[in-house]
Amino acid sequence: MKWQGRRGSSNVEDRRGSRGGGGKLIGGGISGIIIVVIVTLLSGGNIGDIMGNLTSTGSSTSSNAPYEQTAQEKELSEFVSVVLADTEDVWSEVFQEQGKTYQDPTLVLYSGSVDSACGTASSAVGPFYCPGDAKLYIDLSFYDELQQQFNAPGDFAMAYVIAHEVGHHVQTLLGASEQLNSLRQSLSETEFNKYQVRFELQADYYAGVWAKHAQGMNLLEEGDLEEALTAASAVGDDTIQKRAQGYVVPDSFTHGTSEQRKRWFYKGFNSGTIEGGDTFNAAEL
Repeated sequence: MKWQGRRGSSNVEDRRGSRGGGGKLIGGGISGIIIVVIVTLLSGGNIGDIMGNLTSTGSSTSSNAPYEQTAQEKELSEFVSVVLADTEDVWSEVFQEQGKTYQDPTLVLYSGSVDSACGTASSAVGPFYCPGDAKLYIDLSFYDELQQQFNAPGDFAMAYVIAHEVGHHVQTLLGASEQLNSLRQSLSETEFNKYQVRFELQADYYAGVWAKHAQGMNLLEEGDLEEALTAASAVGDDTIQKRAQGYVVPDSFTHGTSEQRKRWFYKGFNSGTIEGGDTFNAAEL
């Protein structure tokens, strides 16, 4: 992706070096929650234990010492800032075409653990979006996880991750997040998971919409689209479950299969518009 020397977003909050505490995380990131759920269940825990594994207890503490970032972290922080700026430009234009006003989210960089309006999360959860404060949270070490654990290298793989979380912000602005949460108490876990999958696939679709506009802005380089598709496939529920436990449990899927995630991202890329992203009413996923 062509990003060096370009505008970064002013909506980046750097909390690296601080440590969060207390509370619980509502909602999760692109892959971390899946892994935590699997590990908890394999360890003999139940669904009630999962939230406990997603959070840390105790009082909040923070360090006043400045965070000393490595050269790679500095480059990554600049990169995600540029990607965030691009999403701001794209979604402001798309919303304007719909007669709406786009409200920029904030991206929070953290290390280890972080407090949000949704509670506290550790970096094990992975990147996530909190509708309560309209912020994206990411520990930049996830970039190494993408390459080493998920076999999804490349800067545009990371760009896809950011675009997916921004997709959740778009859903919040359009009311989809509120609609999903209204179903949480009225459905069984299995039934709710089905809606959760549709919700996540819609965020993948919106990530594809952003990628299409980025291509139109001449920002993509050769191989970028393939990097995003590889990342989308790598974080499919079936792929993660097979790697973690050797088999899949479809009723526990919350993000969609590798094939579904790739397909909906690519649908968004081909469309480039909000129309076509209604995963909730799609006959087939």
